[in-house]
Amino acid sequence: MNELDTIKIFLRVAELESFSGAARQLGLPNATVSAAVRQLEQLLGTRLLQRTTRRVQMTQEGQAFYARSRELLQDVEALRAMFRGGGEALTGRLRVDMSVSIASKVILPRLGEFMARHPLLAVDLGTADRRVDVIREGYDVVLRAGALRDSSLVARPLGSYRLVNCASPAYLAQYGTPQSLDDLAGHRVVHYDAQLDGSAPGWEWFDGQRTQVAAVGAALTVNGTMAYEAACLAGLGIVQAPQAGMREHLRSGVLVEVLPAYRPAPMPVSFVYPTRRHVPARALAFMDWAEGLLAPWIAGGGEDAAAAPALRP
Repeated sequence: MNELDTIKIFLRVAELESFSGAARQLGLPNATVSAAVRQLEQLLGTRLLQRTTRRVQMTQEGQAFYARSRELLQDVEALRAMFRGGGEALTGRLRVDMSVSIASKVILPRLGEFMARHPLLAVDLGTADRRVDVIREGYDVVLRAGALRDSSLVARPLGSYRLVNCASPAYLAQYGTPQSLDDLAGHRVVHYDAQLDGSAPGWEWFDGQRTQVAAVGAALTVNGTMAYEAACLAGLGIVQAPQAGMREHLRSGVLVEVLPAYRPAPMPVSFVYPTRRHVPARALAFMDWAEGLLAPWIAGGGEDAAAAPALRP
């Protein structure tokens, strides 16, 4: 195993704080990962990782080596890219993450085209329906909706989704159609809470200047985008979801918009990735390709954009 390979293994162990986790992600035996880190430490003459029975963390020397070695690998990737032909298929492993809804309805139906264009590129597609740790979990690109809170990441804005309030006709027949925010006290609302920890804000609406929040209890809380849509279709309550994702349901009458004067603010949609310097060619190629697929689905083109899947933070 060459030195670059051992550095890559060390980076993944350090990011995951786990030898076994790094081994799973890299597709290597645990023993190989442990041996690679030992080999690197022997070569450098210093301990990079402090190992205990409960956790693995970098030493002070390990932190310094981590920062410089990440830059080194980025420079190596940039150097290789200088000599790649423009039409040559990419190599390596691309790790991306997005909601299960956008993956199943937009990306996967066309992913074969991208993979045929780059037959030597392996793709890991995550659909965690949660905010993954881009750096620690080793993702090249993540598609996110909602406000971006991690300032250490680079964002590539794509547009925004217009959100609407929806309910099924069966639900409205049973509970009536709300006409004001006060009416919500007598209604059932479905909340989306990725962590199921009670952090869902309540009922959001945009007053023209800022987002307002009304404390509305949830009849049901879910942590998945598909479950959120399914709950509304099943008549379990009112949801606040991207208009594009519900458009066909609204057109067909399967769902009905309610409280149009109390819609949430548009939801921004972005690609995020770890660094602006030496972005891997595989990441740039995927973002360029996926952005073309997503363009007609994102409400940057206005409320008459084509139907798109629900996309939550």
